[in-house]
Amino acid sequence: MSGNAGRIQAISQIVNRQPMPPKKPASLESIWAENVFNLTKMKATLPKAVFKSIKKTIVAGEKLDPSIADAVANAMRDWAMSKGALYYAHVFYPMTNMTAEKHDGFIAPQGDGTVISEFSGKLLIQGEPDGSSFPNGGIRGTFEARGYTAWDVTSPAYIMDTDNGSTLCIPTVFVSWTGEALDKKVPLLRSIAAMDKAASKVLKLLGNTDVAHVNSSCGAEQEYFLVDANFASQRPDLLLAGRTLFGKPPAKGQEFDDHYFGAIPERVQVYMQDVEETLYKLGIPAKTRHNEVAPGQFEIAPFFEAANVASDHQQMLMTVLRHTAKKHGFVCLLHEKPFAGINGSGKHVNWSVGNSTQGNLLDPGDSPHENAQFLVFCGAVIRGVHKYGPLMRAAIATASNDHRLGANEAPPAIMSVYLGSQLEEVFEQIKTGSISESKQKGVMDLGVDVLPYLTKDAGDRNRTSPFAFTGNRFEFRAVGSNQSVSGPLIVLNTMLADSLEWVGNRLESELSGGAELNTAILTVLKEVMEQHGAVVFGGNGYSAEWHKMAVEERGLANLPTTADALPVLQAEYVGDLFAKTGVLTPVELESRFEVYAEQYILSIEVECKLMINIAKTQIYPAAVDYLSKLSSTISSLESLGVSLEKGSAQTVADLTSSMVGAVTKLSEALDKHDFGTTGEHMTYCASTLRPLMEEVRGYADGLEGEIADDCWPLPTYQEMLFIK
Repeated sequence: MSGNAGRIQAISQIVNRQPMPPKKPASLESIWAENVFNLTKMKATLPKAVFKSIKKTIVAGEKLDPSIADAVANAMRDWAMSKGALYYAHVFYPMTNMTAEKHDGFIAPQGDGTVISEFSGKLLIQGEPDGSSFPNGGIRGTFEARGYTAWDVTSPAYIMDTDNGSTLCIPTVFVSWTGEALDKKVPLLRSIAAMDKAASKVLKLLGNTDVAHVNSSCGAEQEYFLVDANFASQRPDLLLAGRTLFGKPPAKGQEFDDHYFGAIPERVQVYMQDVEETLYKLGIPAKTRHNEVAPGQFEIAPFFEAANVASDHQQMLMTVLRHTAKKHGFVCLLHEKPFAGINGSGKHVNWSVGNSTQGNLLDPGDSPHENAQFLVFCGAVIRGVHKYGPLMRAAIATASNDHRLGANEAPPAIMSVYLGSQLEEVFEQIKTGSISESKQKGVMDLGVDVLPYLTKDAGDRNRTSPFAFTGNRFEFRAVGSNQSVSGPLIVLNTMLADSLEWVGNRLESELSGGAELNTAILTVLKEVMEQHGAVVFGGNGYSAEWHKMAVEERGLANLPTTADALPVLQAEYVGDLFAKTGVLTPVELESRFEVYAEQYILSIEVECKLMINIAKTQIYPAAVDYLSKLSSTISSLESLGVSLEKGSAQTVADLTSSMVGAVTKLSEALDKHDFGTTGEHMTYCASTLRPLMEEVRGYADGLEGEIADDCWPLPTYQEMLFIK
């Protein structure tokens, strides 16, 4: 079937699509977490002593008692099999931003030809997938294939349903035979432990006697596009690269601002409701859904959860979005920039820290003590972003996110902190030492001077800031929609652990020197602002003035591409940070640089190969065919004495010739492989291959604007974005 015939058939199938049969919605209370082996189900199925022991591990972070594993495994198996599960899977998160799982049956054949179900504590605690095909960044040779999964008791097991059955899924970590972390979960758990240790020390120095385990929390807003599967199946670039490598912008895009928060199309809303029902069964607290800015773009946002669980839930959410889309005839695109010229998709990570005794530590309180405590933790965040801003940029560095950062819907690649007008004024007063009442009513008495009363939402939002305080949390807005949130959370937790350790040491020094607590707090915060206040910025992050000021006057790093950002992982100060907090060993950190650099290089090279193939096998033949038809028509009309302008034919001929020349240059450039270092190879991809790709695209998109619609081989932006 020719390209255009396929497009016509796709449109017909979409227009004549029969709606899915109606389904009576279930009540939230009846389905909530029904597929999760959570504390409630553990309490109902485990012996009392076993439940108390495992609860201490989950809630208080105490060490797991391995002697209880058999009892937990038996209860977990019985619960899973009662829900139809015949298999269990250790689920883990390798350094690919994807989810991996190995499935094993409960089946245990017996000597008499019968079978029994079997699931021991040993099988629960440890698995052994073949680790040879997962990226490891040089931690082991290809012939050293052994890898282990180990049960993460802090993240609940769950049932994943399919039309043909159910599987018990057990969140695990993934490590090499020699013990190095090969995944994103181990460093995340370590970062939480490091942050808890440093935060607990500071809280006790601030006069708190009862200090519970401190954890970070995460609420990640997930943006995505939906494209009808009939169109997506005819776009090799969407299927293999996740984004359109070619495509002329439609006459109408998002310029009318008529899609954001608009009425959700009925077919999309049915899909969303199906997604949410699955999420609720998995205990994932999806809260908000709406149209996003671009046509065909949408968002789902959950409530806050503990960071490790939120990270697992984010992986599950992306899986559910993709799988459910197939049932509804959609393809769900999580690429950061699937369509050029309109908004891309982010995953805004809302991050805070707290515990059960002091509450949210980034929430201004109602008492002088609570407000002083808040300012200390907020100051630690400011210090962390200033010291480790380049590391934050490296944590969100991917080939796909490079297309989005700095555009109108995404913050720039310069890491800065937005505090809001009132809070910024407070910290400026601390810095200058001239503390007075603010414009707001009410004051906060620290016992030494007057500081303004801190209210939530005391300033407007700044959509251009990559890291903005939004009332009781910070929003990391630069994270890409296709990323695991583990990487950003690891960096945020680790840099906060480092800053809180510094704050704790400084407070101890001041207090041991005879200073009163409130005086010591102000002294330390003044030092923070003097040394690190340059990272605080409340203006327009898109402006050329800010870019110049940030780099030249404030000394902040501007790392526009992944090739610029990933080498930060090799910096000595970054290695020192991870080593002293115990989050990553030097070997593990180097492995991450190698893995992420390789993924960047491979992503661009795959796109180059795709672009060359589509240009040669689909666009070039369409252009030649159209030119042939056009020339034949012109000749026939001229034989009848009708004279026509040949400008269009000449334009198509010129664009075709130019595209072929650009494709040749791209092919030759892609053949280069003599690079001295990985960094040199990345730079080549960013500075040579990417511009050549844009050149090919420019000519191809020009052809789309000249060739008759019935001759164009690929579904267009207009069709994919507006036909649902």
